[in-house]
Amino acid sequence: MEGAIARWYAGLTKKSLDEFTALARRVSETLPAGSRVLEIAPGPGYFAIELAKRGEYRITGLDISGTMVQLARTHAAEANCVIDFQHGDAAHMPFEGRTFDYIMCRAAFKNFTQPVRALEEMYRVLKPGGQAVIIDLRRNASQESIHTAVAQMKLGRVNAFVTRQTFRFILLRRAYTKSDFAQMIAQTKFHAVEMREDSIGLEITLTK
Repeated sequence: MEGAIARWYAGLTKKSLDEFTALARRVSETLPAGSRVLEIAPGPGYFAIELAKRGEYRITGLDISGTMVQLARTHAAEANCVIDFQHGDAAHMPFEGRTFDYIMCRAAFKNFTQPVRALEEMYRVLKPGGQAVIIDLRRNASQESIHTAVAQMKLGRVNAFVTRQTFRFILLRRAYTKSDFAQMIAQTKFHAVEMREDSIGLEITLTK
């Protein structure tokens, strides 16, 4: 996602800033000060920025989109937050092993071209005892639940229509089921796995 499309997406997701704020608050309640945090595919950087406001964390963001990296850097500077946003691929992370205490990957895993490799990289860069959390759409979410979720975004009429169609014809087709994730995780060294479902998504916690 580059150029004008990336900027449109950044503007659209900003309307859900309350969700990023709530997630950052929840994470900060259990994450010790000084933790090294990696957000994979942070997009415009909203979660990383909200987390940076809530604790003394060393936060890095890694995104394959050059446009998103530039947007995230701009947003962090505007918020007076020090976050290291870098350009890179989740399947080939430019980090030493055992670097991070915590990894967040929200609404992006379904887009990875090498999902198992990305999981293996998460394991490699986590410190022993560290956790990786993946939050994403699940493929078997109902159309009714998708419509309800989009309505809660409080988008304009045109953006709401485009978002519903994007869910139906693109995102759901790329998404995974709980069983799909279990099969992929089984190919990695992760053994401590927790999966939770909600109306449209999955939250998966992996502990090294």
